[in-house]
Amino acid sequence: MDNNVRPETMERIVSSELAKAFIDEQVALLKEQIGDKKVLLALSGGVDSSVVAALLIKAIGKNLVCVHVNHGLLRKGEPEQVIEVFRNQMDANLIYVDAVDRFLDKLAGVADPEQKRKIIGEEFIRVFEEEAMKLDGIKFLAQGTIYPDILESVGVKAHHNVGGLPEKFGFELVEPVKLLYKDEVRVVGKELGLPDNMVYRQPFPGPGLGVRCVGAITRDRLEALREADAIVREEIGALPEVPWQYFCAIPDVQSTGIKYVDGQGVRYMGWAVVIRAVNTVDAVTATVPEIPFKVLCSMRDKIVKIPGVNRVLWDISEKPVATIEWE
Repeated sequence: MDNNVRPETMERIVSSELAKAFIDEQVALLKEQIGDKKVLLALSGGVDSSVVAALLIKAIGKNLVCVHVNHGLLRKGEPEQVIEVFRNQMDANLIYVDAVDRFLDKLAGVADPEQKRKIIGEEFIRVFEEEAMKLDGIKFLAQGTIYPDILESVGVKAHHNVGGLPEKFGFELVEPVKLLYKDEVRVVGKELGLPDNMVYRQPFPGPGLGVRCVGAITRDRLEALREADAIVREEIGALPEVPWQYFCAIPDVQSTGIKYVDGQGVRYMGWAVVIRAVNTVDAVTATVPEIPFKVLCSMRDKIVKIPGVNRVLWDISEKPVATIEWE
């Protein structure tokens, strides 16, 4: 039987009891597969890699080595949360790599979104390789592969950040959640005790804010985007009914605004923040939910206080013809 194919008889994990049974089963299987060897994991802070990390910590403890690469394109507070949850609360063997300058220097002046994706992906692999080469005794590479990844790529998961590493280093793969759908991974994450804002983390593209800072990335526009994104996530995330995905983007376009200096209105050029929220089942099509006008105004009033921002726009485009992300 192909171990990359989910059995038709496999019960969907929809409850705490089923999640606990899955965890117990996987911990036993991980102990059997790994023994006393060491495992390396690229820990992004997303729910998939976080659940894999938590499972491996239960199974092998300090023999798991987590590497968290901060490439400067993460959302506000995410690197700090990874350190707090895994190093401070779960006592994980965590290596934190500050590669912000390295990534942003590589991306300077690059406006094409596909070129940005290529640079971010390739540089991530280089950073991860460098960290892997510093370590002794690593026999396994853990990945947060989930079942939709397998269905989309039919086997080899070339879209994964570290997909090319096992062949080069001779690692054996460890993929404990590869037969789960995203909603099941979240149920398991809750049962493992991960915080809600990690378990229910908003979908986030691999290149991070790099493809929401539209056009060539500049550090000041990136920081403005990070601050605006935090406001949008807080405000829309507090609604009684939360959309499937909500975020913002900053196009590389400026418009005239007015700021007051010593009581005098001064014209200046500033950026526009575009707020986007969508509902979807399969991400193939997407509709735009209604957001209360009071919430839109509240976000507007906070976002326009961010240095360099003078407009807030609400994107009501559906998919098709628009895509969910801007790049």
